[in-house]
Amino acid sequence: MSTESRHADIDPETKQAVLNRLRRIEGQVRGLQRMVEDERYCADVLTQVQSVQEALRGVGRELLENHLRHCTTAALRSNDPARAEEIYQELLELAWRSAR
Repeated sequence: MSTESRHADIDPETKQAVLNRLRRIEGQVRGLQRMVEDERYCADVLTQVQSVQEALRGVGRELLENHLRHCTTAALRSNDPARAEEIYQELLELAWRSAR
C-alpha cells in the first residue's frame, strides 16, 4: 500500500481534540519566537520549549492510540496476511523512531 493511498481512520472527537491541541501549540511556538526576539532569559525560554515538547508528545500519544484502535486493528482483523505484515512492520518502525 503506497503512502498516497492511505487515509487516516480518525475518530471525529479525537480529530477535533488533536486540532485544538495543535492550535494551542502553534500559539506557544509563536510565544517562543517573541521570547527570543525580546531576548528573554534563556532558562525561561527553555522552560517553554519543554512545555511545547510535552504538548507535542501528548498529540503523538493521542494519534498513536487512535492508530492502534482503528487502523492497526482493522489491518490485523482483515485476514490479509500481507496487510497484517505491513502494519506490523509499520509499528516496528514507529517504535524504533520514537526510541531514538
